[in-house]
Amino acid sequence: MAVEQNTFLWIAVFAVLSALVNGIGIFLLHFHRSWAERVKTLFMCFASGVLISTPLMLALPQAIQKNSYAGLSALLGFLFMFFSNDLIKKRTQTEALAFGIVAAEGIGIHSFIDGVIYTVTFSISILTGFLAAMGLVIHEFAEGIITYTVFLKAGVKERTAMLYAILVAGLTTPLGAFLAYPLIHNFSQGHLGLILGFVSGVLIYISASHLLPQARAEEEKHSSFAFLAGVGLSMFIVLSKLH
Repeated sequence: MAVEQNTFLWIAVFAVLSALVNGIGIFLLHFHRSWAERVKTLFMCFASGVLISTPLMLALPQAIQKNSYAGLSALLGFLFMFFSNDLIKKRTQTEALAFGIVAAEGIGIHSFIDGVIYTVTFSISILTGFLAAMGLVIHEFAEGIITYTVFLKAGVKERTAMLYAILVAGLTTPLGAFLAYPLIHNFSQGHLGLILGFVSGVLIYISASHLLPQARAEEEKHSSFAFLAGVGLSMFIVLSKLH
């Protein structure tokens, strides 16, 4: 019982923290636009480094230990994100407001999945959850900025755009975490392995096909260093815990 309470506390802390960091990104873009746009790329690169390292070094091996089909599940997670994002991109080739609504829909789904990831990874182990959550929380800063920008480009007024961005990108993450928590205990270890495999594929996609390409398109000085810093930090934490 104490272990479950401790797990829920970790999930709740990082789910709420992600919403706060997302809101900070939105408010900084509103009040300090040039600075927020400049550091956004560095945050995305660092988060990418963490999110690509965590599934490859820790989450996916743990998933395969629990279920030998977890590698296939990881592939399905990657393909799910690929085709869902591809569908969203096709639908955004419309007028400005439609672009904003559909893009916001995609961001909302993505943020909701982030919350589910918190619950799944912390349910496997605190270390796995911490590393995944660290990368996800850091990338929330950039995601808040991107969401707010999407609504502004759609012609929404600034204060309304801030409110919509917080609702869509910020609050959906804790919602996903808290809805998933009571359900996760109904699964066996084998099923958890498949779910963690799927989550690993999602994390790899978020890093390699979502954050990094966007960051490279807005290349900033030291962005490669920020990416390697994220990889290095994850490696240090994982290897120090394994020995």
